[in-house]
Amino acid sequence: MDIGFFTRKMANDLNTLNHRKVAIQEEMGKSWTYSDLHRISNSYANKLCELGVEKGDRVGILLHNCLEYFGLYFAVAKIGAIAVRLNFRLSSAELEYALNDSQTKIVCFHSNLCKQLEGIVNQVSVERFICLENTQDAIPYWSEPWSMLESGSIEEVNVRHIKLHDPVMLMYTSGTTGRPKGAIWTHDTTYWFSAIQALKWKFNGQEVGMTTGPLYHVGAMEDIALPILMMGGTVIITKSQGFEIGRILSVIEHENVTDCFLFPFMIYEMLNMPNLDHYNLKALKTIYTGGDPLMPWALEQLKMKFPHLGVVQVYGLTEGQPIAAALDPEDNFTKGHTVGKPMPLTEINIIDDNGIPLAVGEIGEIAIKSPGVSEGYWRRPDATMETFVEGWCKTGDLGVFDEEGYLSIVGRKKDMIRSGGENIYAAEIEDVLYRHPDVKEVSIIGVPDPKYIEAVCAVIVKKEGANLTEEDVVEFCKKHLASYKKPREVKFVNEIPRTPSGKVQKYVLRNQYSGIN
Repeated sequence: MDIGFFTRKMANDLNTLNHRKVAIQEEMGKSWTYSDLHRISNSYANKLCELGVEKGDRVGILLHNCLEYFGLYFAVAKIGAIAVRLNFRLSSAELEYALNDSQTKIVCFHSNLCKQLEGIVNQVSVERFICLENTQDAIPYWSEPWSMLESGSIEEVNVRHIKLHDPVMLMYTSGTTGRPKGAIWTHDTTYWFSAIQALKWKFNGQEVGMTTGPLYHVGAMEDIALPILMMGGTVIITKSQGFEIGRILSVIEHENVTDCFLFPFMIYEMLNMPNLDHYNLKALKTIYTGGDPLMPWALEQLKMKFPHLGVVQVYGLTEGQPIAAALDPEDNFTKGHTVGKPMPLTEINIIDDNGIPLAVGEIGEIAIKSPGVSEGYWRRPDATMETFVEGWCKTGDLGVFDEEGYLSIVGRKKDMIRSGGENIYAAEIEDVLYRHPDVKEVSIIGVPDPKYIEAVCAVIVKKEGANLTEEDVVEFCKKHLASYKKPREVKFVNEIPRTPSGKVQKYVLRNQYSGIN
């Protein structure tokens, strides 16, 4: 069973019921029915075959959010090739690394991204570049026009040679700790992860889901979008650039969106809007959010302003199932400090350094096992053996289960600060400081210390107009934590570096502040 199964089966089902059922739509813009998606992806697939793409070949996708993204991804899946979904925010050097590491054969890109490619055209193993115009930028001489893909036959693609465990996609991890690795997604990994979500949230084809992230990321396509498509619903694609929460709310209102993925910073912007009550969001049933815990004040405001709305907080990672655990809406106020319970068909263990499961209440590394877990890393056997053990994905996150089976994230394994002989968990201090009324964002890191080996450093973004001092921060921590856990250094910054998926890049902060003592 492959990703093309989505479009083939649903095109047939929906043609019987409603020939014009919309599958995907750009915000306030053009749309494709399921039949369109199936025919167009066939056209792309057959043309790629004509261009010499064979099973196992890598096809790079360097596109902003658009209908064509889905068409191309399904096309690559239908012919048994492997999609390399590239982050359009990467520099030329970073793209060069990903393309050479994956040995990509063809790259399909948007015209306004040509400057990131033109300097490395002769430095990579790519055989052809195919350009989709989206601005006034001309198609560069070293590429070919997208219309070539559209000229392929719409005849059914022969998929009998594709096996369940064949790779379908490489997703280069966003790199909170350094150089990215290509996580391998197979056909059945993708299918099962969609099925797990459909089971959990009982999708039935009536959903209108909206994705607000870039489609190169699992948080925009594999989370919510693919399972809604699998069940016959409609997916709204937002623009890749120029995020404006007012525009997002207008789309939700106009398109009667029922399910939407919003990162925490988007929710905060929404709640701080002076004219929020001008938007009619009655059709919206569920907001899904993740990357960071949602602050208690935001949950309270959402409950007060939109009592009909459910908020689902999720936890996962690209290679270890993007949504491995979820906190149901009814648990937000009693278990809001946790990430909920494991998803259907998903096992989560807390293990020690030897891989031995720990008891309830003991802190250890989170390990995940499910049919939605990655097969490993592309061309990285050592990293694969280290992370994937007997079907379990060792996440590098520290966690703990309570007596009722709810999982709490304590921090990253590498974020544990060893200071003066004590283990200090960054997430515990961050949780306390997020309760301070003048703290907008905080990240806790360990920095070298001549006396304690490591010391706690708090990197803080103040709320606008706040008059917060280092002494205030230390005293607040001393009131709520053991004294040895208080920050010995406090740094106030304008922003905290994050990956495109919203995760804090602590290694950037460590590099910046490692010499502060």
